[in-house]
Amino acid sequence: MEKAKVYFIKDITPQNIIKAYETVGKKLTGKVAVKMHSGEKGNQNYLRPEFVKDMVNYVNGTVVECNTAYEGARNSTAKHRELIKEHEWEKYFPFDLLDAEGPDMELDIPNGKILKKNYVGKDLAKYDSLLVLSHFKGHAMGGYGGALKQLSIGCASSAGKTLIHTAGITNDQKELFSNLPEQDKFLEAMADAASSVVNYFHGNAVYINIMKNISVDCDCDGNASAPCMQDIGILASTDPVALDQACLDLVYNSTDPGKDKLIARIESLHGVHTVEAAYDLGVGNREYELIDISE
Repeated sequence: MEKAKVYFIKDITPQNIIKAYETVGKKLTGKVAVKMHSGEKGNQNYLRPEFVKDMVNYVNGTVVECNTAYEGARNSTAKHRELIKEHEWEKYFPFDLLDAEGPDMELDIPNGKILKKNYVGKDLAKYDSLLVLSHFKGHAMGGYGGALKQLSIGCASSAGKTLIHTAGITNDQKELFSNLPEQDKFLEAMADAASSVVNYFHGNAVYINIMKNISVDCDCDGNASAPCMQDIGILASTDPVALDQACLDLVYNSTDPGKDKLIARIESLHGVHTVEAAYDLGVGNREYELIDISE
C-alpha cells in the first residue's frame, strides 16, 4: 500500500484550516456534512463555531452531530438543541442534529471484527460528501479522540453509540454501563463503526485534526482537565488512519513535558488499538508521509 499523505501546518488559524483542506486536493462536492463535536455543557476545550466558520462556509457545509448515550446536556434531542443554541452553533452556518428523529439509518459491516451493523443518524443520508473536522485530544474511554472517533462514536446515533460502547451486546441505553466489554473489543467496535461510515461515503471525504487545547479529556466531559500540552498544529489527509497515527506520533515525539499525561491516558486504555484495528479493516494506512506546508 502506498504511503498516505498527511499535511501539517504549525500555526493554528482559521485561514490555515482552509489551506490544509485545499492542499489535500480533494474537492468535496454536493451537499457537504461537516462532522464536529458540539461540546458538552461546561467543557472549555472544544472547537468553537466562530473558529471554524470560514472552513465550513468555504465548502458550503452543514455542521452535523448526534445525541449522546450517557447523562448530560446532549442525551436527548430537546436538551441537545438547547445546548446547540447556547454554544451558538447555528449563528454562522446550518446545523443538523442527525438523529433528532428516528428511525436510525443502519449501515452493514459484513467484515467487522465485532460489529456487523452500525446505527447512524438517519439524516446522514442527505449528504454527498463528508468533512471530518476533529479536535485531537485524550479520551476517558478510547484513550484519545481524533478522526476515527468522530467517524465512529461521533456519527452514531444514541443507539449506535450504545452498540459500539458495549461491543455489540446491546443498543439499549439503559443497559449501557452494565454491559461494558473488554477494552480492545470496544476499540475494535469503534474501528468497525468508522469503517462503515468511510465506506458509505465512497472516498468523498476529507479529514482534518486540529491539535490545540490538548487535554487528556474529551470534549464530551463537562469538567475536562485543562490542556496538558502546548498546541501542535493542523493536520489534514484523505486517510483517517494515517491522520490519527500522525497525530499520535507528534505527541510521542514532542519535547513538551506535558505529553507524559496524555501518553499515560492513551496507553492505559490501549488507544492505538483503534488505529491498528482500522488499518486491519482497510480503512486506511498507518504508513504516511508528513508534509509540512507551514510558511
